[in-house]
Amino acid sequence: MNVEEEVERLKEEIKRLGKIQDDGSYKVTFGVLFNDDKCANIFEALVGTLRAAKKRKILTYDGELLLQGVHDNVEITLKPTPTSTPAAVAATTADGILKK
Repeated sequence: MNVEEEVERLKEEIKRLGKIQDDGSYKVTFGVLFNDDKCANIFEALVGTLRAAKKRKILTYDGELLLQGVHDNVEITLKPTPTSTPAAVAATTADGILKK
C-alpha cells in the first residue's frame, strides 16, 4: 500500500472512530486510533501515516511526533471535505450517492 492509499484508509478510520463536528470535520484522540485493533492491523506505521496526512493538510494535531501513552489525549482533527458537512452527510444515501 502506498502513502496515498494509507492516508485514504486513515481518513476512513478517523470517520469510523471519531465524532463528526458541526463544521463537517471529525475528531478522534491518538489513543483511540492507536489502540484500535483494526487500525493496528491496517497501519504498519500509524505515526508516519498521520505525519504524511498532516503534511498534506488533510488533518491537524498539536505537535510533530505522537507517542503512545504520552500523547493518547491529543485530538486529531480530520478536516472537512466539501461533501462532508452535516447537511451533505444527511443528504447522502447509504450507497454514498448524494441525493438531489
